[in-house]
Amino acid sequence: MKDHIHAQSVRPYPARRHQSAQPYPDGAHDAGSRHKGPPADANYGQLLRATRIRGLIISEAIGITQLGLGWPYATGIWSRQQIAGWRNVTDAVHERGGRIIAQLWQMGRVVHPDFLGGRQPVSASATAAPNHAHTYEGKKPYELARPLSVDEIAGVVQDFRQAALNAIDAGFDGIQLHASNGYLIDQFLRDSANLRDDRYGGTIENRVRFLKEATQAVANAIGAGRVGVRLSPNGETQGVRDSDPLPLFTKALETLSEIGIAHVELREPPVDGTFGVGEIDPLARYLRPAFKGPLILNSDFDATRAQAELDAGIGDAVAFGRPFIANPDFPRRVAEGLPLAQDDPQTWFTQGTEGYLDCTN
Repeated sequence: MKDHIHAQSVRPYPARRHQSAQPYPDGAHDAGSRHKGPPADANYGQLLRATRIRGLIISEAIGITQLGLGWPYATGIWSRQQIAGWRNVTDAVHERGGRIIAQLWQMGRVVHPDFLGGRQPVSASATAAPNHAHTYEGKKPYELARPLSVDEIAGVVQDFRQAALNAIDAGFDGIQLHASNGYLIDQFLRDSANLRDDRYGGTIENRVRFLKEATQAVANAIGAGRVGVRLSPNGETQGVRDSDPLPLFTKALETLSEIGIAHVELREPPVDGTFGVGEIDPLARYLRPAFKGPLILNSDFDATRAQAELDAGIGDAVAFGRPFIANPDFPRRVAEGLPLAQDDPQTWFTQGTEGYLDCTN
């Protein structure tokens, strides 16, 4: 029986548990400014010291450029100040014997013009996300994005490459490309948001091209063994869905397997999920043969379900996010059958210690 607590390695960044902490909602930022890396006394670093995880932590998403970052107080990794701030976090993880990788995102059309000085956001096509954006002035409707030109796509690929190099400079053990949840790479992958008729649109091969180019560029820069990718195959997220997801994501995983990356994470909430719901049952069992490396499962797992999926060979590891917020000693609680504290959603993505450092007992 595969044990979801004890040792397994995910290539050069060894995860000493089958449990990965993924991702921590992180509001830490530099006081008096926006979109910067955590300061020396960041709540994030304090949380990690309290958590004592000796496994693999996947960070909350980190912006690669201002153009692609549209969340209040979210962190970036494009400046020397941000890199230095993240070094405090990675040092805290390594002091505890853990490993941490940087999840890198470009949000695409899910960036409100307020974050861009009034400029139009970008996407695969001229579309707008549904619902409202969180801005510093409150919620506002998303606005129409403009399609990236072919030359601009090449530029974003280089942005991912540089962000990966910056992450390694900041002490991260690797990176994960955020290609899920309706953000830019996902907007190219799935046909509800990709209406292009050039080599980045139409066929499955074309829609996978941007993911392939970004992943290959990052792998060339820092080594494929330090690179992972996150995908969300089984349902709509922020208005992005696909009419036939199984062949699309089979091709995506085959492509990533050829590049030889360290892992793929599948974020697939069940149809009765508690934080997002799938439109169909998770596709992981059907996608498993397409990827030859470690496959991480994510969304709405408890210890029992996680163990069952691992025993069935559907995945190689299970990522937990929300349980870690209120239970920094989550692996110990699972191993010893102890009850779990409940996290408070009202404290997610906030800038203070409440909900993070007051749940350590």
